Amino acid sequence: MTQRLNAQQIAAIFHASPAIRWLNIHVEQVDYENETLRVTVPMRPEFERQAGSGQWHGGPLAAVIDTVGDFALGMLLGQGLPTLNFRVDYLRPAVNTSLTVMARVRRIGRNVGIADIDVCNEQGVLLAIGRASYSTTSVNASPDQQGH
Repeated sequence: MTQRLNAQQIAAIFHASPAIRWLNIHVEQVDYENETLRVTVPMRPEFERQAGSGQWHGGPLAAVIDTVGDFALGMLLGQGLPTLNFRVDYLRPAVNTSLTVMARVRRIGRNVGIADIDVCNEQGVLLAIGRASYSTTSVNASPDQQGH
């Protein structure tokens, strides 16, 4: 059986990655039963679309979506997963707000897992939605297939 990741383990993985640490993602809730991961991300000047605008640039927002979707699956499978594909629909600007991001696992297959990700502002208004697919092959491979 695969070892699940708890909130502290996910936070440690986030902190160990320079790119994810730069995003400053805070794990708020790991829910194995509902297969969801909820995080918050504070706004920083480095994330602004234009200096002084307070508006999130789509790049950091997309990176957050990819990371949180990945670890919604990863918390159930015991590790981060390679991204196969993801898309983002930006619904409205994120301005002068921290983000609350909720990822929900839609499918965990032998080769591919899928997560849907909602991004909301501090008032709970939906700002963006994402869907991502991740490779689960390495999790399901036998030790000889992994090269061990």
